[in-house]
Amino acid sequence: MTDELDGRILQIESGAIRGKIGGSVVRFLGIPYAAPPQRFELPQPPLGWNGVRDMDDPGPAAPHRIRPFPAIDLLPLVGRGSDGSDGDYLRLNIWAPREASAAPVMVFIHGGGFVGGCKDASVHDGTAFAKSGIVCVAINYRMGIDGFLPVPGVPTNLGLRDMLFALAWVQRNIAAFDGNPANVTVFGESAGAMAIADLVTSPLAEGLFARAIIQSGHGAMVREIDVAQRLVKKLAKILRVTPDADGFRTISHAAAMDALDKVAKPWAVDLRDGEGREPVYGISRFIPVHGDDVLPEKPIDALRRGAGRDVEIVIGTNAEEMNLYFVPTGVRRKVGGLLARWLLGRSMPRAKSALMAYGYKRKGVRPGEAMTDAMSDLVFRWPARQYAAAHQGRTWMYEFDWRSPACDGELGACHGIELPFVFKTLPSVTGARGLAGMDPPQALADQVHDLWAGFAKDGSMPWSEFGVYRTVYQMARDEALHEPVMPAAAFVPE
Repeated sequence: MTDELDGRILQIESGAIRGKIGGSVVRFLGIPYAAPPQRFELPQPPLGWNGVRDMDDPGPAAPHRIRPFPAIDLLPLVGRGSDGSDGDYLRLNIWAPREASAAPVMVFIHGGGFVGGCKDASVHDGTAFAKSGIVCVAINYRMGIDGFLPVPGVPTNLGLRDMLFALAWVQRNIAAFDGNPANVTVFGESAGAMAIADLVTSPLAEGLFARAIIQSGHGAMVREIDVAQRLVKKLAKILRVTPDADGFRTISHAAAMDALDKVAKPWAVDLRDGEGREPVYGISRFIPVHGDDVLPEKPIDALRRGAGRDVEIVIGTNAEEMNLYFVPTGVRRKVGGLLARWLLGRSMPRAKSALMAYGYKRKGVRPGEAMTDAMSDLVFRWPARQYAAAHQGRTWMYEFDWRSPACDGELGACHGIELPFVFKTLPSVTGARGLAGMDPPQALADQVHDLWAGFAKDGSMPWSEFGVYRTVYQMARDEALHEPVMPAAAFVPE
């Protein structure tokens, strides 16, 4: 069916808007939830307008570059980039049922290492959720230097503050779309999931959502502000500015993105803490900091003190997370033992012992295979289990175990592979260079999507909570199992 302008006009706090009808779904693209951001300033209310504004243009993404990736087309996962010339990017998209009343609401926060991605990537189109009776929202937020660099004189965690601002907008406006502000589930993947895991514990997020789905995320990817200051000084040196608000305000978005490329190299800056640990393992230099009003303490510590106990949580990981980074690039097959030890040692003590626990030096196991398997657990899978164990409210754990046949069958259950199943957007990642290969199972997408939508509706999942038995639901196997402790547990702080 060809989309057409919706004859109904909705009134939100900024003015009147009109979406587009596509069958049983009304789509609104590019609604401003905040004014165009002033660099390093707190988000401000959106500018109002007169008349009816047609919401059929998603608007720009936050400034970031899309880098080529071997073997796999990542554009459906990350969307388009932006040079920052149009700064009006604090916007959101909404997909709503054409006929609804007090519908459940799901707010999606995209991933991308806190430096990339956008709300408009085709893999997380919210149409299927609207068809399932959900009002689905997807948001942009500030990233990189503008969003997650604790520059002296600048509010910390501006990217998280944008998310909080968007969630507050949802509370005030979602009833106009027939959504229920008392029944909001926030969900996200990768960096978006890490952010959600943090916000569950934030005193500033209280009352903004009732449930959370954390896909390949947890609360351990945070830094002390003092450690993150090393990144501030390194970037200031590269950019030849003073390491403060006045200095960083002078840089262009192009220069900022050039600098991001330079600090991304594993030897560029040492961000290990006093225990020799770098919580992102080099995947990104930009993560939230703790010790401010957004995150007064480490999220895992806050959970253990009872923060977020009223939020119902589904948290999970994919079985072979790091394959996304190391299979298409050839690292899993080709990296040697000394380099594997050096790379892992840049992020943790006892790197050799950790590799040994995952088959390093074992006959038939390549060093890159041991490194990939170890990092899947160290970076994603084990910290997610720690988060589930620390949360004092209702918590369900899943593992996405369907293996993509891409990259000659080696890509497997990699990072991000669950997204097209959650959103029922498999065609966007199907094909010779698609993340899901040539013929992914639609039945599994139907199953996973229905689980997410059902949780948003009534907070239930059809398997036991994580608990002391450590129950983990295997998606492709369709079976909830007791999961033993991973070897990574010996190398990750409690």
